[in-house]
This record gives sequence, C-alpha cells and structure tokens, in this order.
Amino acid sequence: MATATFQGELLRPGDDGYDAARAVWNGAIDRRPAVIARCTSAADVAAAIRMAREHELPLAVRGGGHSVAGLSVCEEGLVVDLSPLKAIAVDPAKRTARAGAGVLWGELDAATQAHGLATVGGIVTHTGIAGLTLGGGIGWLMRRHGATVDNLLGAELVTVDGRTLRAAEDPELFWALRGGGANLGVVTAFEYHLHEVGTVHAGPLYFALEDAPEVLRRYRDYAAAAPDELTTILNLRQAPPLPLVPEHLHGRPVLQVGVCHTGTEAALAPLRELGRPLLDAVAPRPYTQLQGMFDPTVPHGWHYHWRTCELPPLTDAAIDALCEHAGRITSPRSYIIVFQLGGEMARHHDTAFVQREAAHNVNVNAVWLPGDPDAGRHRRWADDAYTALAPHGHGRAYVNFLSDEPLDRARAAYGPAYERLRAVKRAYDPENVLRLNHNVEP
Repeated sequence: MATATFQGELLRPGDDGYDAARAVWNGAIDRRPAVIARCTSAADVAAAIRMAREHELPLAVRGGGHSVAGLSVCEEGLVVDLSPLKAIAVDPAKRTARAGAGVLWGELDAATQAHGLATVGGIVTHTGIAGLTLGGGIGWLMRRHGATVDNLLGAELVTVDGRTLRAAEDPELFWALRGGGANLGVVTAFEYHLHEVGTVHAGPLYFALEDAPEVLRRYRDYAAAAPDELTTILNLRQAPPLPLVPEHLHGRPVLQVGVCHTGTEAALAPLRELGRPLLDAVAPRPYTQLQGMFDPTVPHGWHYHWRTCELPPLTDAAIDALCEHAGRITSPRSYIIVFQLGGEMARHHDTAFVQREAAHNVNVNAVWLPGDPDAGRHRRWADDAYTALAPHGHGRAYVNFLSDEPLDRARAAYGPAYERLRAVKRAYDPENVLRLNHNVEP
C-alpha cells in the first residue's frame, strides 16, 4: 500500500517504530493497525484518508493519543497520525495562537506563557489539544474564560472527500466542530483566543477522607457563591506520592481540593476554613507549574477505565455516595474526580458543547498497573461507583470522558445538539467514514 502523494511516514507491522507509534496513553488498549500514516501536512491527511477509503480500511485519527476509550488507534485499519503536526505560532499583540493538531497542552502552554498568555486547556500536559478541544474542553481556567471551544477562533480540517477547509467559513460546520468531536473531518490546525494569565494561586488542600462528608457540605455552599476567578477540582483518593505531599500522608485516604484562583490569595480564606487540612499546598505559582502538577498520577502505559456523569449542586445523598465509594477504592492509583463547572462555562455560547447547566462533571477512574491480576475488580469498583452516582445526575455526560460505551451514551452526551449535529454529519460525512469515535450517525 503506497501513494505518491503521501510525503510522511507509513508504518506497518514489523517496521521500526511501529509498536511505539501504535501505543496510546491508556495501556489497557492493545490494537494493531494495518498501517499508521504519520502525516506532515493537510495534503498527507487527504492522501491517508484516500488510502483508507480505497482499501476499505477502518479509519482512526490520532492527535495526542489520550482517548481513554482507545479511539486513537484501530485494529487492522489505518491510523491518521497527526502527532508530527507540531507547529505553534503565537501573536501576542492579537492574543491568538495557531497550533497543529499534534501539539500537546504542555507544549502550547509553554509557547503562550512565554508571553504571559494562555487559553483554556486540559489539566494534564501530555493530553493532546485536538481531542480535548473538539469534545468541548474543560480545565483550570474554564470558570473565568469558558470552555476551550468558547475560545476557538478557527480550525483547518480535511474532509473525507479530501477537501481542505477553514471551518469558520461555514458557520454550521464551525458550530458543530465545537463539541461534536472527531465526526466531521480531520482537523489539522486550531486557532485560539488567549488571555492574560500570570501567577496563579494554586495547589491542593488535603482533608482526611473521614472528614469529607462534612467538608463537602461546607464546600457545596461555598462553591455556589464562588467567583468566576476560582476553579476547584475535587479528588477523592489515596494521597499519591507527589513531591509536594509529605511521605507520612502517602497512601492515606483523602479529599483533595485542587485550587486555581486568578485573583488575590485572600479570597481563598473560606476554602481553608472548610475543615482542618492535613496539607495546605496552595501558593502563588506559574500557571505552567499548576498544569503539570498532577502529571505523575496519570502516566502513559498504566491501565485506565473511566465512568462518568454530570451532577447538579451536590446533594447530601450524592456526597454520601462519593465518600462511600472513595472508601472502597481497590487500587491505590484509582480516584473519583469532581470538576466544578459554572461561571463563564454556564453562560450561553452557540456551540455543540451543551454541558452548560451542570454544576459538576464527575469522573470515576479505575487505574492499575499492567499485569495486575485484580484488573476486573478495579473495573467493577468504577462501575459500581458510577451506578451509585448516576441517579443523582442529569443522565448526561461529558463526551471526552466516555469510555467504550453504547451509542446511547454518546447521544446523551451530545444532548439537544445531537439532531443538529446529524444534519452537519450528513453534509460532510454521509457514509460515516469517521465512525471510530463517540459517533454521530448520519
């Protein structure tokens, strides 16, 4: 299989670099594509799509390879690998950045923070910008500046029939790309609006898990009136062996209240009064330091199984369910993470990302090492915790947090945008060539 118009690298089973190129962040995913097309341009992407269609191969698209469901790689198909597309251009005067689809958030943040600027990005530096953006995008700056898609100014994409388009030229396509995932074309470049972001008051507060029910009830009241400058991310887990965590706390069950405040530190006093912290590591720090702080807890190659739902403001019953299942964690690497939404996120934005009314995104993450004989038990823990939490939610989910789940879960994630998304899908991919994703059926 070859094409004269493809200028990148084609990797097949047995080639040097093939196994490294097929490996993705979630080590539980082990798939062997027939060919990996490492693209260096939009023209390469068009050629790779043409190859897949001519040979009737399943087509997967890889940006950062961070899809927990393993959607970045396929069995016996063709992978359009965008990881070589690393160009970044920052215009500090216009406060914009253009980045290739292979860029990771740590790379983009480093480039924009050189000018004291940032856009809303993920909370792990080795997450790819492409998948996170197309699914909506949540992170430490979201309550002040909205979702990542609310800061997307434009995108270049290659359609399944080989055309290269600027998405903003078709308002309906641009609407759909902002939250509709990888359903409509292969995006090769993104343009973002940037904001002034300097030193942030950030880090974790740790409370003993046995104090969590009381702390979370106080937190609920505080979060309801929190300013947009503050984003908190809760984590119920065993304290990880991070450099900032004293050794005597390693492995202790805790409620971690992660904090990012872009205003004054004095505004954080009520958070410190939620209870008696075992650890207060909130301090002025560079934004890039916050972005990489929790990378060691989610490295490449560990095994991950996620279950997710959205919740309104935390009820007593939801708090009890969170604490109960956090106390039953079966792996020291597993955790339940609760994102505080609201603020600018909750205001109207005309995009296909419709997660605007929820107060929290909850992600139950089972995490274990390769070869762990208790993998099934860890998965069941996550499934059981999700089953307990789901009745307290909206029945909706954030598409980027979905594992390999039934189609109705994707439909629920897209919510009221689904039928409008189907119309755009019919216009740009009527044969559903791009179906190895959280699919919108044409």
